[in-house]
Amino acid sequence: MLAETICSAVSAAGLGIAAVTAYRRRFLAAARIAAYALVPVGLVMTGVVEWLTGIVFNPTVWIGFGLLGLAWLILATTRAVERRSLGGAGRPAKKTKAGPSREAVAPAASKPSLSTPAPAPADDFSDIEAILKKHGI
Repeated sequence: MLAETICSAVSAAGLGIAAVTAYRRRFLAAARIAAYALVPVGLVMTGVVEWLTGIVFNPTVWIGFGLLGLAWLILATTRAVERRSLGGAGRPAKKTKAGPSREAVAPAASKPSLSTPAPAPADDFSDIEAILKKHGI
């Protein structure tokens, strides 16, 4: 009952702010504020607020959430312990994969070249010199 009253008061205040905003000729903003102001009343009328307050203020529900959390914690702990052990209770140890394969994907491309590198042309910087001369440098 209290939650419904609070939602109604929030909606009434929002509609009042929307009316003041519309009076100042800011109609788009007023329409947006009015839309937001109608949401709490809509939630009360559909029963969502009653359902939520029934969940939030019910100690049985919180005990249930606590038990779900405890169950998750136990499962997570047992999985972590099982991963650390050598295969768990009574099960053979898991075989691990060897590291990455040492074979090359393209064997011919990965072999180092045994020939000497080609000699560099004598005038490597001729194109750079041409650009500098073009700009007067």
